[in-house]
Amino acid sequence: MVTLPPQIMEYFPYPEVRIHQDQFIDTIYNAVSVRQSVLIEGSNGLGKTISSLSACLPVAIEKKLKILYVARTHRQHERVIDELRMIYKKQPISGISIKGRNEMCLNSFAANGAFDSKSLMEMCDLLKAKGRCPYYKNVDMQTYDYLQLVKQLAAKPYTATEIQQVCKKKELCPYELVKASLPDTKVIALSYLYAFDPMIRTAFLKHINTDLSKTILVVDEAHNLPETAIDISSSNLSLFVLRQAETEANHYGNKDIEQFAHFFREEIEKLTESINREEIINPDRIIDIIQKGGISNPRSFFETMHEVGAGIRRAMLAEGKNPRSYVNSLADFLLHWLETCDDSSYINVASRYYTEKNQKTSKLEVIALDPSKITEPVFSATYANVIMSGTLQPLDAYIKMTKLSKTAAQFIAPSPFPKEHIFSAVCYGVTTAMEKRTPTMYKAIIKRIVEVVENTPKNIGVFVASFDVMNSLLNEGLTLALDRPLYKEERGMTSKQNEKLVSDFKACGNKMGAVFLGVLGGRTSEGVDFPGNQMNSVIVVGVPYAEPTPRVKAQIDYYEKCFPRFGREYGYVLPAMKKASQAAGRPVRTLDDRGAIIFLDSRYATGYCRSFLPSWVNNGMKMLPDQDGILAKEVKAFFSLTKAFL
Repeated sequence: MVTLPPQIMEYFPYPEVRIHQDQFIDTIYNAVSVRQSVLIEGSNGLGKTISSLSACLPVAIEKKLKILYVARTHRQHERVIDELRMIYKKQPISGISIKGRNEMCLNSFAANGAFDSKSLMEMCDLLKAKGRCPYYKNVDMQTYDYLQLVKQLAAKPYTATEIQQVCKKKELCPYELVKASLPDTKVIALSYLYAFDPMIRTAFLKHINTDLSKTILVVDEAHNLPETAIDISSSNLSLFVLRQAETEANHYGNKDIEQFAHFFREEIEKLTESINREEIINPDRIIDIIQKGGISNPRSFFETMHEVGAGIRRAMLAEGKNPRSYVNSLADFLLHWLETCDDSSYINVASRYYTEKNQKTSKLEVIALDPSKITEPVFSATYANVIMSGTLQPLDAYIKMTKLSKTAAQFIAPSPFPKEHIFSAVCYGVTTAMEKRTPTMYKAIIKRIVEVVENTPKNIGVFVASFDVMNSLLNEGLTLALDRPLYKEERGMTSKQNEKLVSDFKACGNKMGAVFLGVLGGRTSEGVDFPGNQMNSVIVVGVPYAEPTPRVKAQIDYYEKCFPRFGREYGYVLPAMKKASQAAGRPVRTLDDRGAIIFLDSRYATGYCRSFLPSWVNNGMKMLPDQDGILAKEVKAFFSLTKAFL
């Protein structure tokens, strides 16, 4: 029987350690205890959440550190609290999961008027300063009930949802209540933005009354971090915002800004009218346009515009309106443009696109190319970092792209799954390679999907390379070919709509089964678990390579300059293969699960692509010929061996 060191066993709440889990825990503990970061890959079913908590808590308690556990979704945050509750049965430990302000806020006036977390933060500060938020007023009164809740939250683990429900009943601000509890909370589960967005991080660290050097940072599903870091550093300006800024400046009597916004909008329309989709432009072109409009000192003008926008927000609030200032947004973007125009780790893009109402419009973008500009300042400042995911290989590439310390410990945990629990195969004869996308090919792919569906006991997930591929499959008759209900992910779905769709699909696992159709890289293909009959088989259709747009080519070129010979791999291949690998793991979440993983694209049979797939998928993968019935026979044989699925 595997045993753990006594200092870890104080916090590990389960009677048994899973196979290879002890190695996972030991690796983290040995690194963190000597203030060393660790980059660690472990497959589903290994128990990464409880492993990292059990390994970090002894060090955090001894050294009086906080644990910041960052993950992509609320489901993952709440899983942290579930595990802390198990630990709490052995050792008293406090923990809180936090949602973003826009999701925790009970003030509908503020929440409905904000378009992102930063604007809500600004709006919230204005409302509090003006005494316009009743939920904050009740907190400010420091009632006995409020003080008792603060004390209670700092004593044991609670989820953001539970806190929100209590606050709704007592008409208290959940965000302020959580904020008051944070200094005495040992483990905080939250989104990447709290740790990696510089503006949000600065405010958050003040709330928890500490700095990064006194925190152990655990980054879960860390394969998402480079893309998130790039999003944090990027910004955009649409013609819609320019029009609104023009109208707003007119309403509040600022002729200079009104005239500039009008002139600038017309110039951007001229600049983009000949662009087909997008084009990388020299940032000086926009500076020249600005100076052509009579702005001799752009920085000074935009800083003044920013101050005017702040004044407009205060005026809107006084008028009982949502204090969202488009003048302020315009100033923010243009200042960002100026700050990055001489930085080769950014590109400037002008594009033409269609709105949801099918109207043609344009936008400017500042696109970041270097995730380490966001990640390195955090990784270098913490006490230690635990960077983990099921899909991190090659580890050296991750270290280079994020500038995690070269001295970080590295470990790839062997898969805990018995080989007989997983069937994986690649089908020759089908592909979504651009030059092969014909009606005949899509019909061939549908035929293979049907073979899997008809021989899978319950639910099946089908994740495709893009919405274009999805629409082509539907146009060629996928829905009619299936003998089960089809639940389809839609472009632009809200989080709540998606959760309802997934919930309805999962319920079919207790009935006759259904098919879920989603997109690789979407929230369902990466952020949702489908244990047991919730998903018996998963089909990966196509390799989700990004469309070779100018920005993708610029990313490849940037990485090639930084990491010679690896530009295409880092900027193009790795992101696609991580999406495919994440989708492949959806049906195999616990050690009891059995899952069939089918790749419907012959490119996955190449040694190059296979080298990026997790070993538990790659080992024993079958290469199936382009012949009707072979796939059906293999899937049927796999599930026939497992009575639980019959």
